[in-house]
This record gives sequence, structure tokens and C-alpha cells, in this order.
Amino acid sequence: MKKYVKPLTLGSLTLDNNVFYAPLAGCSDYPFRKMSSIYRPGLYFCEMVKMDALIRHDPNTYRLLDYDKDMHPIGAQLCGSKPKLAAECGKILEDLGFDSIDLNCGCPVDKVTKDGSGSGLLKTPEIIGEILHEIKKAVQIPVTVKIRAGWDSNDINAVQITKIAEDAGAAAITIHGRTRVQAYKGFADWSVIADCKKAAKNIKVIGNGDITCGESAKKIFDETNCDGILIARATMGAPWVIKSITDFLEYGQNFSPDFESYKTTLQQHMDYTLNYENNRRFVLSMRRIGCWYLKKFKNAKQLREAINKSKTVEEIKKIFDEFDLAKESFS
Repeated sequence: MKKYVKPLTLGSLTLDNNVFYAPLAGCSDYPFRKMSSIYRPGLYFCEMVKMDALIRHDPNTYRLLDYDKDMHPIGAQLCGSKPKLAAECGKILEDLGFDSIDLNCGCPVDKVTKDGSGSGLLKTPEIIGEILHEIKKAVQIPVTVKIRAGWDSNDINAVQITKIAEDAGAAAITIHGRTRVQAYKGFADWSVIADCKKAAKNIKVIGNGDITCGESAKKIFDETNCDGILIARATMGAPWVIKSITDFLEYGQNFSPDFESYKTTLQQHMDYTLNYENNRRFVLSMRRIGCWYLKKFKNAKQLREAINKSKTVEEIKKIFDEFDLAKESFS
């Protein structure tokens, strides 16, 4: 019987399993990561940080890298297109205690790509190789890279970049099956991931895109033969998604929390956020987080509207104290 969930080695780092949680800009903040750590994905990440800001020791950037000593293994993700900054950035992140460093070549947002960063790097594969090489020279921890299939449907170059990353010494490459032009629309083309896996000699290939449950996880493993998978948007409002996926892959059954577990998890996420953010940022964060959790609920429009209109900590707490009002729409 094929074994899907298993330990994965990246350089000197051996991970307990091969199901990872993605770095999500604006989402995977410190409270999000604390929730994620409870369910023990093989690896998870801080939000991406910009090279220039890291070099400047920008305090807001360093705050994005907060983590607790019990949150290992944890990775940092760099965003930038300047090879001359790569080594210093890599050393900073290693000195901060991160277990791995990932280069972001996948973010499709205009403000990131306009200077050639994020998925803008897909247009200059040789610079991806240079950056990875510079980081690899500077650190002892594993260096990885996350890419998309290509810039657009006329320029699918993931296989080329896989070979470049391997030659540069990267331990793993994550491939999102969409192009930059697609952003998050349409469907991920997993055949590109399969092609990268066939082209890889030693580099580990991680599949990403449209993995939301145990069934889709099994399907991408079967169709691509990838070494691991990276779960992104499916983690939002469902920090337990790894358990759902691994339970299905190992036992054939998806884990699904009951309403009380759902409520308890949401309140725990709220507590982590309240303890980390000032009151204003807490309210703004909970508008976002609350709606993530409520996506599971049918006919919860009124509750979502109440969250989005809330202006104080007390209002937020009252809404979640009365969360039982949503029980009848739990699916």
C-alpha cells in the first residue's frame, strides 16, 4: 500500500511529515502560526519579508518574523530580486533561529512584481539561481524556493527553474500549478508539477494549488509523484486541515471538527490575537479571521456583518460569546 504521509529530509533538516502550511502574506501572522503549530504540519512559515526592509532592520518587518521556541520547525520566506542582498538576508534569518529559508518567486501581486520580485522573477530564471546560490553559500540551514508554473500560458518554465534551483543547491522547490497571470483564478495545472518531478534529480518537489482536503491531497500525490504538498488558502479558518488530510491519507477518513471544537478553536485564535495585537489591530484582525471561520457556516451573513461592523474589543468578544447563534447553520 502506498504511503503518502512520511518524514521528509531537506538538507540537514528532517521533518516529521511532508504536509506543509504556506506563508500567506497578510494572513499567516503570529497568532495564525500559533494555531497552526498545534496541529504540527511538517513545516510552516512566517509571512514573506522583503530583502531591503530586512537589511534596513525595519521593526515592522522583524515583527513579521515573531515566533516562540516551541514553534519549530519554522521557515522564513524572502521576497526580493537583488542577489547582492541575498547572502546578508540569509544570514540574518539563520541567526534569528529559523530552520529553513524560502525564496518567494510566486507572489502575483503587482506591487511585488513591479520590481521583479515575487513571480516577477519567473521572467529572469538566472537571477533566481543567483539569489539561491548566494543564500546557500551564507547559511547552513536548507534553502528552498516557491514558484508558479510560469508567467503566463505562453511561458511555462517551471521545469527550467527546477533545474536551475537544483544546480544552485536548493533543497526543495514548491510549484504552484497556476501561472502569474492566472493569480488564483481557474484551476492549477498539476501536470507541470509532475514534469518538474520527472526533471528533478535530488531536489525535492512540493506540490501546491487546489489542495483543500484528503481527496485532493491523495490525487496530487498520485498524479505528480511529488515529495510533499503545501497547503495554502485551505488553512484559513481551518488550522486542523493537516489532520483532515493526513487522516484521509492514512486511514481513509477526513477529520471534521464538531461545532463545539470549531467554536473553541475560533475563541483560542481570538485569544492569541488579543494577546498579541493592540486593540485597534485586534478588531481589524478579527474581522478577517472571523469571516474565515464562518465560511463553513450556511446562512451566517448576519454574523459576518456584525463582525465587520464591530469597532471595539468588547463588541468582538460579545459576538463570539454569542457564537452559538450560528450553530443551526453549521454544515
